[in-house]
Amino acid sequence: MTTDFILQTQKLTKEFKGFIAVDKVDLKVRRGTIHAMIGPNGAGKTTCFNLLTKFIKPTSGSILFNGLDITTDAPAQIARRGIIRSFQISAVFPHLSVLENVRVALQRKLGTSFHFWRSEKSLDILNQRALELLREVDLESYADTVTVELSYGRKRALEIATTLAMDPELMLLDEPTQGMGLEDVDRIRQLIKKVAANRTVLMVEHNMSVVASIADTITVLQRGATLAEGPYSEVSKNPAVIEAYMGSADTELVGAH
Repeated sequence: MTTDFILQTQKLTKEFKGFIAVDKVDLKVRRGTIHAMIGPNGAGKTTCFNLLTKFIKPTSGSILFNGLDITTDAPAQIARRGIIRSFQISAVFPHLSVLENVRVALQRKLGTSFHFWRSEKSLDILNQRALELLREVDLESYADTVTVELSYGRKRALEIATTLAMDPELMLLDEPTQGMGLEDVDRIRQLIKKVAANRTVLMVEHNMSVVASIADTITVLQRGATLAEGPYSEVSKNPAVIEAYMGSADTELVGAH
C-alpha cells in the first residue's frame, strides 16, 4: 500500500437500525493536503467524522492510518496516533484566559492534566510554546483576554490553536466557518491554509467559497455514499453534484453556500 495516503477507508459503512448513514465509503486522504468533505444536509459527513475518530463504531469496512489498520482503536488511541479533531461547537473554556486554554491543551499532550497537587508555577514552562501557538493563529495579543470576551471567529481560531497544541499529524476540522460573518470566514480560511503548510487537514465544510479556495481534493457525499471526488474545478462541473446541491443540473454550483 502506498504511503502517499495518510488516511484511507475501505467500504466504510455505518447502519443505524436499518438506516444506512455511511454507505461503503472509500476515502483516500493524500498526505500534506487539504481534503474537504461536502454534501447536502443528511449526507453522512458528521457520521463519517465520528467513525474516523471512533466516537461511533463502523458496522463494516476498515480505516487505515499511515498504513496501519486502526478500525478497532479506541478514541484515546486515535488521538495518541496524531488524529485530532476540532469540534463543530467551540470547545474552549470560556472563563480561562486565551493563554490558559492553550496551556491546558499542552498539559493534556504531556499527560499532566490531573496533577492538581502541582503548583501552577510548574506550568509556566508551557507558556513559551503556548505563545508560539497563539502567534501561529494571530491571537498573541489576546493572550491575557478572558476567552468569553473573544469574538466568535477568534474563539474558533483559539480552538484551532488548542487542536494544534495536541500536535496533530492529521487535523480534522468540523464545519470550521459555521455561523461566521464574512470577515471571520476569511480569517479562518487563511488560518487553515497557514496551519496546513506542514500537516494534513480533513475538513467538513458547507461554505463553497472556502472549499473552492483552499481544498486540494473534495469528496462529495450524498445519502451516505460518495457522489464525486476530485479538485473543485472538476467537482463543481459535475451534473450529479450540481443537482444534489441545487435541485437542478442547470444551476452553477459556485453560488451554493
